[in-house]
Amino acid sequence: MTKKALVTGITGQDGSYLAELLLSKGYKVFGLRRRTSVPIMENIEHIKNEIEFIEGDLLDQGSLINAVKVSNPDEVYNLAAQSFVGTSWGQPVLTGQSTGIGVTNILEAVRLTKPEARFYQASSSEMFGKVVETPQKETTPFYPRSPYGVAKVYGHWITVNYRESFDMYACSGILFNHESPRRGVEFVTRKVTDAAARIKLGLQKELRMGNLDAKRDWGFAGDYVKAMWLMLQQETPDDYVISTGETHTVEELVEIAFGHVGLNWRDYVVIDPKFVRPAEVDLLLGDCTKAKEKLGWKLEVGFEQLVTMMVESDLKKLQN
Repeated sequence: MTKKALVTGITGQDGSYLAELLLSKGYKVFGLRRRTSVPIMENIEHIKNEIEFIEGDLLDQGSLINAVKVSNPDEVYNLAAQSFVGTSWGQPVLTGQSTGIGVTNILEAVRLTKPEARFYQASSSEMFGKVVETPQKETTPFYPRSPYGVAKVYGHWITVNYRESFDMYACSGILFNHESPRRGVEFVTRKVTDAAARIKLGLQKELRMGNLDAKRDWGFAGDYVKAMWLMLQQETPDDYVISTGETHTVEELVEIAFGHVGLNWRDYVVIDPKFVRPAEVDLLLGDCTKAKEKLGWKLEVGFEQLVTMMVESDLKKLQN
């Protein structure tokens, strides 16, 4: 029998890679899509005819109940959120509603309509924030440093709460930074690779950046969505840290991206105080031992390969 999956945030980076993975495994894929005058379909243009879209919004409980009824899913992946950390200071209430309360709305829709469906919540390493131990694992206490991180903590714990209160198969993947050519240009990795490509092609003169010393654990989104799927194939639901276990500075990211196109980044990068966060997260480094041992999950794309892949993609886009 064909398995069915409902994916929120399907037009985003993770949603597009997950949809590809599920389709390759023979799933019927339903995507929750917000009604907008111009639908953002770039990431899934190549597979949009294989997906059945349902209009809905994480802030509208009725639309979520309808989406679960229509799709009758075996698995639900909640990837939708206001996911840009920088924006969360400018729109803290909206971030709290969509990234926090929205998780309750979709969980409640599943509980009322298809309680036996397996549920995945996209948690985030930003929940660790001002870290109390390094590396961070599933048992590390949370200390979020942004409205986004705070909202993700709420979403994480409400998922645990529904699992324990209603015996639902509900898991959270605590994903560390994961990037790809499909990442939005507002995110630092894509901002850097896009700028390197533009400067190389003479379309841009400089790149304005914030804190180059910030360290992150960066992986490839295509690898990370495999972990999401594996979590829902286990006998019992649980939460897992998904990471590379390696840390790199923003400066390293810049150096690799510019070096790939034969440029010295120091000639083009300008430090601009407006890009420094009010409360910085200095070091995020994940321990994914549990995911490797229990899920059999593994990384396939390394950091340098990821950055050069993104630069190549941006060069190609700009030259077309």
